[in-house]
Amino acid sequence: MAKHAKSEASDMLADIVVHGMAERKAQEIVKLNLGQLQNSITDYFVICHGTSRTQVEAIADSVEAEVKKAVGLSPWHREGFENCEWILLDYFDVVVHIFQAETRSFYQLERLWADAGRTNVS
Repeated sequence: MAKHAKSEASDMLADIVVHGMAERKAQEIVKLNLGQLQNSITDYFVICHGTSRTQVEAIADSVEAEVKKAVGLSPWHREGFENCEWILLDYFDVVVHIFQAETRSFYQLERLWADAGRTNVS
């Protein structure tokens, strides 16, 4: 797949993920565009948090359902459903991080990837 087509597909997938998060009232949704960084591991990190274990799990379920409905993809890897402190959904080109607020504050992924292009979603 050409680089341009790949980035368009990644952009679209990141937007679908954001929609799935917003459907369950995720807090402070941020898209980090890692695609322009040298040696990046993915094109996007999409990060948010919920206010409870139940909401974090619901956000993850919504993201999976929206992506499956829109483009027919399931995550290549998923983890964190045991305690729902930090759920990760890996779609290769887009990696989704859904935190509980305290865990997000502790790990501060946005700071670790501060040189990435950042889009705050309202």
